[in-house]
Amino acid sequence: MARQINIEEDRDMALREGVSVLASGHPVAIPTETVYGLAADATNPVAIARIYETKGRPQFNPLICHMASLAMAEDHVTFDPLSRRLADAFWPGPLTLILPLKAESPIHSLATAGLDTAGVRIPEGFAAELINAFGKPLAAPSANSSGKISSTSAAHVEADLGDRVELILDGGASPVGVESTIVKIEADGTARLLRPGGIVAEDIERVIGVPLMRPEKASAAIEAPGMLASHYAPTAAVRLNAVSLEAGEALLRFGDADVSGQENAAVIIELSRSGDLVEAASRLFDAMKTADASGAHSIAITPIPHHGLGEAINDRLARAAAPRP
Repeated sequence: MARQINIEEDRDMALREGVSVLASGHPVAIPTETVYGLAADATNPVAIARIYETKGRPQFNPLICHMASLAMAEDHVTFDPLSRRLADAFWPGPLTLILPLKAESPIHSLATAGLDTAGVRIPEGFAAELINAFGKPLAAPSANSSGKISSTSAAHVEADLGDRVELILDGGASPVGVESTIVKIEADGTARLLRPGGIVAEDIERVIGVPLMRPEKASAAIEAPGMLASHYAPTAAVRLNAVSLEAGEALLRFGDADVSGQENAAVIIELSRSGDLVEAASRLFDAMKTADASGAHSIAITPIPHHGLGEAINDRLARAAAPRP
């Protein structure tokens, strides 16, 4: 099983051991404000290959490269004016920008899936400290088996990947609870929302002054993480917008509405009894894992509004409910 170090108990040891494992070319499970990441040296192809191996991840799905600072990011990618405005407004934080990779950047093509762009962001807190101590960007997808529910605690990582990773750095529960929002500014100034996430679209639009274009359906061209049609999937089937429950289903409930047949639920889990989207986002993946562990044959989820963080929540649920490959 993986070694675990509690960051709050010994931050210096967590940094020291984290850097040591990263320098050896192996991934480390690290806390971020969004979800836990499986981080490795973004310039080392062997280390990146070990991320894919650990997750069982398709190598055409690119990885986000996490930076310690804007200065580090500028060493690797080129900012257009709108992207720079977004970086200034939301970094550090749960926003990933897709930007042209500089020719001189040592970020390896395995991390970008061979694209001439890289997804970059600056995380909050300990993750940025670790990157700064290591001195190089970290490629870090979510710390879970590919296509499965993202981990928002060290316990989630241990349960899923504990026999496949050397070190888990425990920073407590991830406060945001869903992955970063991914935005790409095209050469003509068009702003595209590739993945909704922890920064709501309306806030991004207020900063850049132009609307975010959304894909009509899951794209066949994988430009950024989280764009696979089937993703974030539990073992049980997922049923969305449920207003009634079948016997033996697990129920994820948003708001206080009663659901017909809920007395026959295998388990009832409240995403937010008060209808708070921030609370629901922070609980989403943990709730899905708990429902899946109940042994229910399917998970029914009540309707969730699409505004604000609801857009990100519904995106994750739609992919969880999509036909499995």
